[in-house]
Order: sequence, then C-alpha cells, then structure tokens
Amino acid sequence: MRQPPLPPRPAESHKAMFGRVGLLGGAPGTVGALLLAGRSALNCGAGLVTLGMVDENVRVDFAAPELMFAPPESLVSDLDLTVLAIGPGMGQSRLAFDLMQAALLHPAPLVIDADGLNVVSRRADLAYICAHRSSPTLLTPHPGEAGRLLQVKTREIQENRELAARELATRFNALVALKGAGTVLARPDGEIEINHTGNPALSAPGMGDVLTGMMAAFAARVPPWDALRLAVWLHGQAADDALEEGCGVEGLTASELIRYARRRLNACAA
Repeated sequence: MRQPPLPPRPAESHKAMFGRVGLLGGAPGTVGALLLAGRSALNCGAGLVTLGMVDENVRVDFAAPELMFAPPESLVSDLDLTVLAIGPGMGQSRLAFDLMQAALLHPAPLVIDADGLNVVSRRADLAYICAHRSSPTLLTPHPGEAGRLLQVKTREIQENRELAARELATRFNALVALKGAGTVLARPDGEIEINHTGNPALSAPGMGDVLTGMMAAFAARVPPWDALRLAVWLHGQAADDALEEGCGVEGLTASELIRYARRRLNACAA
C-alpha cells in the first residue's frame, strides 16, 4: 500500500485552510487519551484543534497550549467543524451515550474509536444511526472492539480479519481500519487493502489515540478513504522509523511516536 500525499500548502495560507477538528472524549482518569489525540492532530497539520473534554476540570494542555477546549455538548453541535472524532478515553457514562448520538447526527465526517465504538456496540439505535449517516464515517476498531460491534468473539475476528473488516464496512456503511499486525482497510463496496508498515512497538498505551488524531487531521484535508490510508500508513511507518533509529520495540511511547510521525510526514512532502 502506498501512502496518498497531502496537498501542498500554498504560499498564502492560513490555519483555517487546514481544517477545524473537534475531538470528544477524556473522562476523569483517562484524559491523556484525548490529549494524545489532540497533540497528534496538531502535529499532523490540522489548522485548529478543539477538545471536548468530558472531565470538565481539564481546560488546558500545558505541553500543547495550542489546543483549544470547549464543553463537549457545545463542541458536538458546532457546525463549523470540518471533521469530528469521538471516543478516546470517553468512558461509557450517560453523557458518553448522549455525545455519541449527537456526533452521529453531525454533518461532518466522523472518526469513531475506542469507547465510541463500545458505545455504538451497546445500543442498537446508535448502530442504526451510524449505518444510515449521509456523511462519511471512519471506524478504527481493534479486534476486541470489532467483536463487540459484530457480536462475535475476538477469536472469530482474528480467524478471518479480511472478512470481519468487510462485514464492518458494509454493516455500518463505513470506512474501516481493523487494527493489528497487517491492519485491514475496508470500504462498503468490498474493496480492501492491507497495510504493511508497523511493528510490535505499537502495542503500547495510547497508540490508537494517536492514530485517531492523525486520521482526523487528514480527513480535514483529503477525501476520507485517503485520510484513512495515510493515517494507518504513517502510524506504522513512524514506528518503523523509531526502530530504524535504534529505539527498539520495548518502551516506545505514544508521545514519542507523534514526533516520528511529524518528521516522516514532512519528509514525504519534501
């Protein structure tokens, strides 16, 4: 699989040209997941990134003060957003279910990950709304989340990953990245691709949140299928770059991966 390029930045450009990205999640105790997604989106070129943090006590990221914050209920109804992503660290509270329903009704392309997927799997009405969205939907499940969405055991997902990815894509009318060794990308029309970048260093906390931020940033600038493909490729390639530099498969953190991804993204554009 070859990575699709981002369009070059024109000489006379401004931040709003590169998307207004909204990210929802970050319940008490898991705010780091949404912070990682936000930092990833910033470092992958998103113009404006706003976090709708479920934990209302967190209103600034001192490591990335460029991130903006808004009450999640207002962010999910902001029609000026170019793309919306939901799930990292969100939990499965009543508020999480309400946010998920509102996000599914938002007209922008929607990236659903982590607890967003778990919430959809627990409510048939949300699954129905997801499958009937008129705007693009991008799903990024790991095998356990895929099993919950399809109501089968994880083992069955892993026994035939391509079939599972196709089933998810058709059932939810979505673009799917079934994560794992050889992430399977699937479209509702049955087309699939296998990604060949990445290594075991990615089996660490927060890596999926970084992927969500990447995907949201790219979906604000290129067609959704290209955004999915580029994000998955870059996520894996960044980990491969880390190994090539001698980082090793043990202890690579999601925060470190963001830096490798940004460098590789710019190398591709050079």
